[in-house]
Amino acid sequence: MPKKAYIKTFGCQMNEHDSFRMMDVLRNEGYDLTEDINEADVILVNTCSVRQNPENKVYSFLGAIRSLKKKRPDLIIGVAGCVAQQEGRRILEREKSVDMVFGPDNYFRLPEMIAAVQRGDRVCETKWLPRTRKIQNFIPEEWVERGHVDGVKAYIAIMKGCNNCCTFCVVPHTRGREVSREPENILREARSLVQHGAKEIWLLGQNVNSYYASENYHFIHLLDDLSRIDGLLRIRFTSPHPKDWNAPLSDLMASRKNICKYLHLPYQAGSDRILKLMRRNHRLDEYLEKVTYLRNVAPAVEISTDLIVGFPTETEEDFAHTLFALEQVRFSQVYPFKYSQRPGTPAADMPDDVPRAVKEERLARVIEVQERINAEEQQKLIGSLQEVLIDAAHPRKKNMMNGRTDGYRSICVHGNSHEIGDFVQVRVTGYSGHWLEGDVV
Repeated sequence: MPKKAYIKTFGCQMNEHDSFRMMDVLRNEGYDLTEDINEADVILVNTCSVRQNPENKVYSFLGAIRSLKKKRPDLIIGVAGCVAQQEGRRILEREKSVDMVFGPDNYFRLPEMIAAVQRGDRVCETKWLPRTRKIQNFIPEEWVERGHVDGVKAYIAIMKGCNNCCTFCVVPHTRGREVSREPENILREARSLVQHGAKEIWLLGQNVNSYYASENYHFIHLLDDLSRIDGLLRIRFTSPHPKDWNAPLSDLMASRKNICKYLHLPYQAGSDRILKLMRRNHRLDEYLEKVTYLRNVAPAVEISTDLIVGFPTETEEDFAHTLFALEQVRFSQVYPFKYSQRPGTPAADMPDDVPRAVKEERLARVIEVQERINAEEQQKLIGSLQEVLIDAAHPRKKNMMNGRTDGYRSICVHGNSHEIGDFVQVRVTGYSGHWLEGDVV
């Protein structure tokens, strides 16, 4: 009878990708994935520490499953990811039910860590792999062509780590310095994913457009090569940094049909003073200039963003610039967060002097402005033709399918005569909340 593994994932798409890789390693050891935590032989919690709230959820989840360990002492519980890298042995000390803690560089070592636990050890593996070179194929060769396909979509980690060291961000501490994969290694994985049915590929990295393979091969060259792969119908990537986005990248996006006209470009704050304190290395006018250029060459492009309210010393005048940026860019989606101190970051040494009530009020205003902008932009799309990739059946309505536009807007398509993976032309007929609705032409 196969052993079973349950994986709980918190955080970003990179974490989702890491969880997939971990499950692939476990399948190679004879495990099946289960969605029933009560029948699992191994429980892995893949964690995020970008903000305090996801970290709190991790410890809450660990507390909720303590009783399972008491009932079944042979159950193995592991904590992986960014909180594991940040906290290390402190997790073992705080949660006696946890058997192993390991960082993002160590998930391919799962079999030996599980074996150590079965011998009676409690394991902590948070050492980085050597990062003496900028180019490093951190996906072992035997796993390259066993990539991450989720339905008709697939994911490729092209780099990991970050060198930007924004003052609020814990990622350089939990993911390490930047390392890029060798181009042919990535391209081989992409070709394999297409052969296995992937219609859309997402390129993943903490800062994808700082990808570097050589003096003559950067992110734009990788994107160019990927766009020429036969059968690859859509390419997306997340997340680029505004300081590294440039006109040639905009031109390439505009010129290639299979590079989706969607860009997630975090600007974080509208005030140049706050951006300098954040060490973002760009100004608001530079950001807006790049957005204007992109929209001139690719008018249909949709742009989303991250932003932080209540960063240390943020005044009402500073915050007004953030609202100004919302109105100027008119994002398709905004992911706003209240500032929270992260351990080991330079901002943690600044006074967290914006009262919680003020942070919450500013967050509410951001959401209110963005909801209005979203409704206005959705209204403008009524009557337009959109190319839609069908990716799921509607969970409640039998005569509808779900999909995404090229600009990454969610859309419900009337009728069920199409299959998952089909590309269809859809006339937008209306919207509900953040979902468009339409009919196949």
